[in-house]
Amino acid sequence: MRTNPRTSFIAAIAASLARHGHAAGTVDLGWYAPNATDINDLTKVIGGEGVYGFIYNSSTTPASEYGTYNWCNMPHVRATEYKKPAPEYKLQYVEVIQRHHKRTVYASNSFPVESYGWNCDDEGLFYYGEPKNGKKAAHAYWQGFLSPQNPFIPTGFLGSCQFPQITKEGLDDSWQHGKDLYGVYHDLLGFLPDSANEKVTFRVTQNVITSEVAGMVLNGMFGIEEDYPLLVNPSGYDSLEPTYSCPTSSSLFNAIKSGANWTNHLTAASGLYSTLDNISGVPPADSGFHASFDHYYDNLSARQCHAKPLPCKLVNGVNSTTCVDQYLADDVYRLGHYEYSYIYRDDPRSLAASYTSQGVWVGELTAHIRDFISGASNVIYRHNVAHDGSMSRVLSLLQLDVMVWPGMGSEVVFELYKKDASKAPTSATASPTSAPDCNHDNCLRQFIKESSKVSAFCPTYTVSSATAALPTFVSNCGGLASRVSSACSCLVTPTSSSSAPTSTPTVPASGNGYYIRVLWKGQPLRSSNPSLGLMDMVPLETVLAYFDGLVGVAASLVKGKCNGTIPV
Repeated sequence: MRTNPRTSFIAAIAASLARHGHAAGTVDLGWYAPNATDINDLTKVIGGEGVYGFIYNSSTTPASEYGTYNWCNMPHVRATEYKKPAPEYKLQYVEVIQRHHKRTVYASNSFPVESYGWNCDDEGLFYYGEPKNGKKAAHAYWQGFLSPQNPFIPTGFLGSCQFPQITKEGLDDSWQHGKDLYGVYHDLLGFLPDSANEKVTFRVTQNVITSEVAGMVLNGMFGIEEDYPLLVNPSGYDSLEPTYSCPTSSSLFNAIKSGANWTNHLTAASGLYSTLDNISGVPPADSGFHASFDHYYDNLSARQCHAKPLPCKLVNGVNSTTCVDQYLADDVYRLGHYEYSYIYRDDPRSLAASYTSQGVWVGELTAHIRDFISGASNVIYRHNVAHDGSMSRVLSLLQLDVMVWPGMGSEVVFELYKKDASKAPTSATASPTSAPDCNHDNCLRQFIKESSKVSAFCPTYTVSSATAALPTFVSNCGGLASRVSSACSCLVTPTSSSSAPTSTPTVPASGNGYYIRVLWKGQPLRSSNPSLGLMDMVPLETVLAYFDGLVGVAASLVKGKCNGTIPV
């Protein structure tokens, strides 16, 4: 009897994926601490100055500094910095999850009385319904206004904006983000189709600001102006935001934010709170502003990203000379990053808190990959527009080595590759060199000198795995895991004469020939978990075993872990 080639192929893939159950037994599912840096060192956060060279006052990052954290417009995949894999790796599938771009402040994060207004007359937020077959609708958009006859004056910023809404500048950033993605996945790699056809999907949350961004990203990528469907889950059920009920996750996050380690930083910042409350008029008893620095951070950063002045204390309705200066704003920003690092990475409970609440989306991601490989789906590109809470949970379950508050437009990209066994591996003939912004100390110089050893050591090294003795060739690093990690992160392989850099990592072999690369800020993400390490061509079975071990195949464990019937 003749066998059906497609059936045989699917059976082979199924058998390979079934072996992931065995792989799960060898993949480490444990929590590993992030790197110890100034970001999560409370002493340096409280007593420090500046914000680690991060950008808060412009969407534009100088070309020579691209990759620097920019709260207003985070670095993302673009052709200039994109590292093309070696020729034997062929891109198969891409899934992007990004935070929306910059916006007005949330109303709940505004001060009781703001000293100036905020208008959005330079854009339109289009809200209308139209039958798919039938009469046509006007392209109606909201025009905000305040009625002079209404005696009830809203608190916070007055003006024609919604609070929140993506600003005109945020819409422009969204469009450029789409253009940059298309420049890589279509123009550079020839992967995306010319149009947004059935091989491409976009998904948003119930919060309309994600739809505002998606429309601009779509046009930036495909030039599309006609109708296009955005996938969205029902309210209270969404796996992307996420909003589905997960008591286990809620309890864990509440415990993280109520313990002594959490309250210590609020106590240490009590003087800063007093100064800010005096200027803003926020009552000291306002729990929203004083449970964390979230509200003050959002308020001040939204102003600065849109070139608006920092606030001053109002006296009889007039600005006084007592104002929030840049030093105070920087104090708030440092504390914001400290809080996000603590909530999502530094506390050991953060992993379970994150993978339970974001686990359904992770199960969807792994199902998308499996369905593509088996031929059950022909979608090759999925794009999700979400929020900082979504991004933080994804980075948490990936165990990012240096956690920050994900800024506007931040993205994580999952790339699936298939290695062509018939092509000889490309080997680098030149020695690694260091990135231009690295610390050129004796530790890094020794790494460059020992390039052959470094190429085998760095891809799997994490600070969390540094409890064992370090190799002798890192003797100039003072035995400090942070310096070793920094040197590994700084090394780059010289590129060929081609227009784009090429990534040629040393990676373990995959049993089925599939590999995953995960990009954060446009470059391979480094995980503290030793099974993941530098996520540059990690065997697919390793990544699936890790995700399946946490949330189950197709999120099959999430409901039980959320309701407590399955332990975390």
